[in-house]
Amino acid sequence: MRRARPRETHTCQLTKDLYAKSSRFLLCGKFQEQRGERAVDVEVLGHVALKVGDERRTPSAPKARQVLALLLVNANRMVSTDVLIEELWAEQPPRSALSALQTYVFQLRQLLMKIRPGESPKNILVTTPNGYEFRVPSENVDLQRYERHRLVGQQAFQAGDSAAAVEQFRAALHIFAAPPLANVRRGIHLEAEIVRLEESRIGVQETRIEAELELGRHHEVLSELSGLASQRPQHEGFHRQLMLALYRCGRRPQALKVFNQLRQSLVTELGLDPSRELQMLQQAILSADPRLDTAERVPFLRTTTDPVLLQVPWPTAGPWKV
Repeated sequence: MRRARPRETHTCQLTKDLYAKSSRFLLCGKFQEQRGERAVDVEVLGHVALKVGDERRTPSAPKARQVLALLLVNANRMVSTDVLIEELWAEQPPRSALSALQTYVFQLRQLLMKIRPGESPKNILVTTPNGYEFRVPSENVDLQRYERHRLVGQQAFQAGDSAAAVEQFRAALHIFAAPPLANVRRGIHLEAEIVRLEESRIGVQETRIEAELELGRHHEVLSELSGLASQRPQHEGFHRQLMLALYRCGRRPQALKVFNQLRQSLVTELGLDPSRELQMLQQAILSADPRLDTAERVPFLRTTTDPVLLQVPWPTAGPWKV
């Protein structure tokens, strides 16, 4: 079997332009540091916390922490009081819900005063006509840094720059390395955020591996793919990639076994057959289709993660700030 050849890649102009735009967008956080102020870092990918230097602060009261979490995942966007109350009490808020919410906001501002004594907390946790907004430089928010790398990586991947895409996706996954909002009680809105975040992370993993395969790194990703396919026994994307990696490593019987295991799982548990794309890949493996030996993109081997879907903005708890 002919070994897949790594593609010759370079950082395309589109990727350079995106880097430049992202840098301009994030400069506000650097200005804060240049003035000698202690910058507040926002962490939601893992435990929710406000970090200054090596010190992390989190509200001790569960509901105050819940309010903070919803404000932070929507940093620099307004979150309405209605949404905050719904997050805290679902469809059965007490009569004192609004005053209780105001108490939690007061507690958060007290926390901000401790970590930023030189600045009014009302300039950070801002009251708006319809709710509240947590204002912080985007570079200081781990979720927004993750998003920046994800979007730049996706643009590079679509432009055919697999090496740049891998670099950006790895940076994104390095930031998003732990379960989000891990120390927070979650209501309807935070649960929805977690679902979106986990789906986004899976999409980044899948597209990063796709770019790795295009670079001829099937040996390097084989172990990771085996684990991902085992963890998600009905995820067609990871199984497709595992089949392709096994085939390119000269393990055609194992590649076909992966297909049969996936088919059995889908039929038994969901009453579904594998997608047409997976069936075409199975036939290509059976016939030793020479197109499988190259790292170039083949139409019927496209990633099952739609690049367009990866660019759809997440629904938010309030309108985007203009």
